[in-house]
Amino acid sequence: MSMCTHPPSAKPPAWADPQALEACALALQRAALAGEARPLLRGKFIGLVCERDDCEDAERFQRAATALGATVARIRPSVAGLLKSKDAPKTAQWLGRLYDTIACYGVPAHVVQQLRDIANVPVLESIGSGAGHDDHPYKLQALLVSLLGRA
Repeated sequence: MSMCTHPPSAKPPAWADPQALEACALALQRAALAGEARPLLRGKFIGLVCERDDCEDAERFQRAATALGATVARIRPSVAGLLKSKDAPKTAQWLGRLYDTIACYGVPAHVVQQLRDIANVPVLESIGSGAGHDDHPYKLQALLVSLLGRA
């Protein structure tokens, strides 16, 4: 069994259990301090949808994901056509083909919902935002490992 997930029969999932999330964060921190950090998200491709370059939550997400080995691409919804009703469905479909997961920060709710409906991959909305992840930098990594199921 992994250091960051519950057994398959356990409820709730690790991301919903604060104690499991804390335990995973501490395990990730210990591994990093011992020089034994593993790229648990190697091979994962994440589309990070955010309009602004200065979004701290999106930056924190990107750092956490890349530290775990994921490849993260920044996508501006206005440039990608996600804010134009005629282009959005096709763009959402393509994003679902290109990425294993899509993470959205500061994106209108209707765009997030359209991505969920069409992209056919997990769509995360503002994970780690305002949830106390600054006090323990490995909490967001633990949450990512739990959500993406790769530990």
